Amino acid sequence: MTTTLPKLIQSLRKECPKPRTKQLPSLRRSFSLYDQINLIDNVPEDHLRFEGYTDTGFRVNGVEYEGSLLCVGNLLTSWAPSSFSHITPDSLSIFRIVRPIPEILILGCGRYTQPVDPELRRFIRSTGMKLEAVDSRNAASTYNILNEEGRLVAAALLPYGLSS
Repeated sequence: MTTTLPKLIQSLRKECPKPRTKQLPSLRRSFSLYDQINLIDNVPEDHLRFEGYTDTGFRVNGVEYEGSLLCVGNLLTSWAPSSFSHITPDSLSIFRIVRPIPEILILGCGRYTQPVDPELRRFIRSTGMKLEAVDSRNAASTYNILNEEGRLVAAALLPYGLSS
């Protein structure tokens, strides 16, 4: 019996594969004059960079995070909403106090782009930010580009497997 337990544990580990992290799309255009230049690969260590995503989270600077994330500039925190319908002005209340206020909030809606509630849109506009709502994969890529440009940007991202 003592020899079957380690074998059972090994077989369970084999049966439960780790979710594969999908890479974010390349940020370079094909047929560009700038194909040999890739500034995105030279992101300073203190900058956040989304590198991939799974159905349940994201990989940022080589670290896997589960659940929704909120990024302000180069600060990263977990974020409470577990579905798009849970995104409210209260869930984004940090933007009432954070200074300087980011110029844009990129809202990652999950797998699909969702229409933003007018009340939420008014709240974001009242803070002085612009809003871009897209699927989370494109939201992470857009955040990377704007952050690399040195712009003050915020991102609120639901995992790719979450929507509605």
